[in-house]
Amino acid sequence: MNPSAVACSNCNLRELCMPADLSAAELVRLDELVTTRRRLKRRDTLFRNGDRFVSLFAIRSGVFKTRVNAEDGRDQVTGFQMAGEIIGLDGIVNSVHTCDAVALEDAEVCVMPFDRLEELSLEVKGLQRHLHRMMSREIVREHGVMLLLGSMRAEERLATFLLNLVERLHARGFSRSELVLRMTREEIGSYLGLKLETVSRTLSKFAEDGIVAVENKHLRILDRDALHRLVSATA
Repeated sequence: MNPSAVACSNCNLRELCMPADLSAAELVRLDELVTTRRRLKRRDTLFRNGDRFVSLFAIRSGVFKTRVNAEDGRDQVTGFQMAGEIIGLDGIVNSVHTCDAVALEDAEVCVMPFDRLEELSLEVKGLQRHLHRMMSREIVREHGVMLLLGSMRAEERLATFLLNLVERLHARGFSRSELVLRMTREEIGSYLGLKLETVSRTLSKFAEDGIVAVENKHLRILDRDALHRLVSATA
């Protein structure tokens, strides 16, 4: 692969997954680090629970889900990750991945060998701060999921999920009111701690109330304020 085609310095997602204030010289160092991209087909696994942790991955295109095996044998979805986000942070603690990462559509990731990333972060302070922010964001996300599963009704969980999803997509240049759900209703339910039937029924209720319009995987938010009111009901 042509190394010039794999460059953080000319990537339009750089400000989402890397520090925004790197100098030209620091960007060159980063380009030397990120020299490999990996392409995955839908349903391919990027890494599995128990795999040795070697690299972090910056998602260039596509959507992933992370999952763990629950005590009852079912797969439990722990998150959805999209372009511009870093995946693989779970492996830092014990040098072993603790979940599976599966592509929900054709995807491409930039491979960042962690030992070299650590070395570079000692020299580039902006990168070190960014790594710390990423790890902190992961902790905050996990706390948010715990709150979601512990105290919210189905309508509030789904409203929170949709608002979060559309805002993340909007940060990547997509519409703030229309989206394509790359994940299935069952995967959404697994993440939100809801049964498939509950997710489908709640989406239908949102449609009946004029809050959203749903056609297969295409969803349009018609009344954002109503979704926010549902979320703020537990705030």
